[in-house]
Amino acid sequence: MLRVRCVRGGSRGAEAVHYIGSMVYLLCRQQTDFSSEQKQVCFVLTEVLLSFQLSKGLVGWVQRTFQSTQAAAATQKDCTADETILQDSPVCSYNEWDPLEEVIVGRPENASVPPFTVEVKANTYEKHWPFYQNYGGQRFPHEHVKIAVQEIEEMCNILRHEGVIVQRPEVIDWSVQYKTPDFESTGLYAAMPRDILLVVGNEIIEAPMAWRSRFFEYRAYRPLIKDYFRRGAKWTTAPKPTMADELYDQVTNYLGIEWMRRHLAPEYKVHVISFKDPNPMHIDATFNIIGPGLVLSNPDRPCHQIDLFKKAGWTVVIPPTPLIPDDHPLWMSSKWLSMNVLMLDEKRVMVDANETSIHKMFEKLGISTIKVSIRHANSLGGGFHCWTCDVRRRGTLQSYFR
Repeated sequence: MLRVRCVRGGSRGAEAVHYIGSMVYLLCRQQTDFSSEQKQVCFVLTEVLLSFQLSKGLVGWVQRTFQSTQAAAATQKDCTADETILQDSPVCSYNEWDPLEEVIVGRPENASVPPFTVEVKANTYEKHWPFYQNYGGQRFPHEHVKIAVQEIEEMCNILRHEGVIVQRPEVIDWSVQYKTPDFESTGLYAAMPRDILLVVGNEIIEAPMAWRSRFFEYRAYRPLIKDYFRRGAKWTTAPKPTMADELYDQVTNYLGIEWMRRHLAPEYKVHVISFKDPNPMHIDATFNIIGPGLVLSNPDRPCHQIDLFKKAGWTVVIPPTPLIPDDHPLWMSSKWLSMNVLMLDEKRVMVDANETSIHKMFEKLGISTIKVSIRHANSLGGGFHCWTCDVRRRGTLQSYFR
């Protein structure tokens, strides 16, 4: 619904149509990514508004309104949208445990094996290298992905049952080959929105990806992001790296950390933490913050800055050894996806249905478990936290360090 506030005399209804008609006309003229069909709908709408005014006997006024974009711009100064509408952003999340209201869930459809390039070699276990060498650029095993699709659909249904609005990215053919001046590759998937989208308050930050196969992954999420932006959210795209060979000498680029620190200052402070991890991939299978002052810390990959949390009074919980069988394919990750969980609020967690040991851990913490099986989806590189991106949680900005 569009509310308007009119600041000059006359009919409030007529002024509203004047303002809306002007905006529709401007939209039709300026929206470069509209299809011809969409533009036609726009101009039909302006004709409807025009007819409305003609029926009121205001022929000259309506004609002047639509004669030029300058007339429309002049009208905009007189009648403006209610400012309180703009304050209600559809995007708002400050942590990962306030009550979850809306979430993006990824898609395994058309997932393609990434080519075996330097960054893939650095992030995957050596036992899986022949898989990438033999199948890079081809689709992941069809039956495996088919089951993964079913698992994620069931996960979405359970989230909806728990009262969460679920959004999904577009289905795209990731096997298409592309080339830049620095590299060439095929795509991967749109399965892990937590990798590419970071929500900080009412802002969506679109992250640059470290894998060449994920360079154009943002395309699957653009319709969603544009919709959030049009409804009031902030939208920022971080600078994309060239992905030239010489850039792959570290896990996290320090220039990227500095960009994030400056971008979020002064309202937010960026802390740098590091881990003993020879094959770094997703931090949420290493260090997963699940509540105010409560964090899961992988015993195999200790955090070098753990004292920062302990001194602030945090409880550091060591999760139990994962139960996933050795013969289950995990092409992009370790068994520690068992700790890669999604908090629906401080007292509810979505967790692997097969990991009974971690169920007991959460029970001791007073947290109810929502058990879902996504073992085949796990093979593609992530658990519940990776497969999702919080869009809106009901909470406020707080400080958790003294």
